[in-house]
Amino acid sequence: MRRIRFVKPSVRFPVTPTLLRRLAYASIIANVAIVVTGGAVRLTASGLGCPTWPRCTDESYHTTPEMGLHGMIEFGNRLLTFAVGVIALAVVLAVLARRPRPRGLLPLALAVLFGIPAQAVIGGITVLTHLNPWVVGLHFLASMVVIAAAYALWRRTVDPDGPATPTVPAPLRTLALFTTLVSAAVLVVGTWVTGSGPHAGDQGAARNGLDPQAISQVHADGVFLLIGLSVALVFAFRAVGAARATRAATVLVAVELGQGLIGFVQYFTHLPAALVAAHMLGSCLVLLATLAMLWSTRERRPVAPPAQPAPAAEPVTAAA
Repeated sequence: MRRIRFVKPSVRFPVTPTLLRRLAYASIIANVAIVVTGGAVRLTASGLGCPTWPRCTDESYHTTPEMGLHGMIEFGNRLLTFAVGVIALAVVLAVLARRPRPRGLLPLALAVLFGIPAQAVIGGITVLTHLNPWVVGLHFLASMVVIAAAYALWRRTVDPDGPATPTVPAPLRTLALFTTLVSAAVLVVGTWVTGSGPHAGDQGAARNGLDPQAISQVHADGVFLLIGLSVALVFAFRAVGAARATRAATVLVAVELGQGLIGFVQYFTHLPAALVAAHMLGSCLVLLATLAMLWSTRERRPVAPPAQPAPAAEPVTAAA
């Protein structure tokens, strides 16, 4: 009698390029959202709503009714970190399941995944140091690094898998890179401005000791330089006929002007919380627009399929 063998079917969740691209895009949105909610924690003076870390209190990992609204806001921001981490983990799993897997995708996905707990640890240090303004600034900049990695990951899911080729001459690529460095410097100085201002995250939190007017002027000078460089890129890209790069630089100028307007209005209206929150969102948008401009200076083309060998000719025989 023949034995009947039951073969267990192999079930694999299909990971399409569209699904992977959407997960990567969701990761960007989630990391931007946590920056904005982190700003809400500071702007509502809820930075010490949970007075310790990793627990919310010495006895509990979650907020208690006695901690009131500030505790709920701070604890809610901590919970959002887990949601952002779940999305990053989903991206990693999707990358592992993707066949064929685009080159360089897994390291970027892992960088985003492990960057989130690293950013959370820095956030915990801000609580343990009673909202030291320098650590708070580092917490914000760590989020910017994660957003940059998430953007690079998303672009890797969008672009073909071929080698990157320049779309503009080398001097313009250098100018684009320098503009990106200036944009990063503006973000760094912006954290110094925040650390000297009134929104400390708690009534008793210390300030960094810098003169708010002087450091705000340094920040404004950096913004003027950044806008000037970006405008120069628009004309330079247009002069060499790089349409895609011209559009990206134009969007960057528009985002910078909007962010600059918010910055000036909030300064002269004594930093209302709503405008400060909008300015934090604008910082994320400036970063993303800057990266889009930098990416536009090169492009990836589809990998050409391997050439098929020509069929062998049939031997010719002489007629009888």
